[in-house]
Amino acid sequence: MKCFERILLRYIRDFIPANLDSLQFAYRANRSTEDAVSITLHTALTHLQHPNTYVRMLFVDFSSAFNTVIPDKLVLKLLEVGLPASLCHWIRDFLTNRPQVVRISGSTSSPLVLNTGTLQGCVLSPALFTLFTHDCVAIHPTNTVVKFADDTTVVGLISDNNETHYREEILQLTQWCSANNLVLNTGKTKEVIVDYRRSRRTAHTPLLIDGEVVERVDDIKFLGLHITSDLSWNTNTSHLVKKAQQRLFFLRKLRRAGLSSRLLVNFYRAMIESILCLNMTVWYGSCTALERKQLTRVVRTAQGIVGCPLPDLDSIYTDRVKKRAGSIAMDSSHPGHRLFVPLPSGKRYRNIRTTTNRLRNSFFPTAVRAITPCRPPLPHIS
Repeated sequence: MKCFERILLRYIRDFIPANLDSLQFAYRANRSTEDAVSITLHTALTHLQHPNTYVRMLFVDFSSAFNTVIPDKLVLKLLEVGLPASLCHWIRDFLTNRPQVVRISGSTSSPLVLNTGTLQGCVLSPALFTLFTHDCVAIHPTNTVVKFADDTTVVGLISDNNETHYREEILQLTQWCSANNLVLNTGKTKEVIVDYRRSRRTAHTPLLIDGEVVERVDDIKFLGLHITSDLSWNTNTSHLVKKAQQRLFFLRKLRRAGLSSRLLVNFYRAMIESILCLNMTVWYGSCTALERKQLTRVVRTAQGIVGCPLPDLDSIYTDRVKKRAGSIAMDSSHPGHRLFVPLPSGKRYRNIRTTTNRLRNSFFPTAVRAITPCRPPLPHIS
């Protein structure tokens, strides 16, 4: 059945426009958690360059999002996207009238017929969910809704203490959830406020969703990275260093067991370097000298255990930035593609205007400076 689902998934993708829901970064080619976080931070940092501004970021939590999809509503949205009616009806039949039982220690429950939700482990489920939520978009240009599967973040760009559009956006989101049978878990939904103003006169008004106050936090884990209210990377770096240091213990154990340097390097690359370099294009360029020193110390310790040279983090970061920048610059459907604007000479891209080091050292300004436009091949003259 999964082989058939994979064939059907390729067939469905042929009907989906490339620019449909460009801020959904899950289950799509040339998209990743790095892109989702980079776009979110670039949007915030660009706005924070202007005077008397701040940013409110709402990290939304849905309760059992995949299990609450209503097939009839899904079919209507699939028809709007342009999928054939016969295929949409097949998907509805595939998701409805499905009996399920629970088996524990040889005992089997009575069957229960389910008519809502997408199936766990089904190849089609992720794609169907992203199509189901494709119309969850910002209604005001001062807001951005970034999605990675069911992880949804609302970025509100506030100027002159006017939060009208941001609060209307949250109201619209709750109404959209109600209309689409998605349960917004206010207890697990968190808000981070980034405000660098020194002359702030009044405290920020709490955000209410259905009469319940949303908890405001100074640190939240977002797609694997720790985002803080000052957009610094000390907390994130400390967590990565601590986790990597714990795995150095196993590297020492393997060396004492007599493993070769080649196998030790393989273990380091898979278990330690992968931790230190997690989504590093987002945060490494903005690290302080002290934070880089802490990261480098882990690499040098591992190098002493392995007994041979290991790739330094600066080189890895530079290579990854260039590779990621090249992929985005060549993908016109990527939301970051618009930032790669070639100069009339065609020799390089136009630098992104920055007035703060926070923005200058972030991913997109660094990526634009890191690569040059691909020139078309010269015509062959015989």
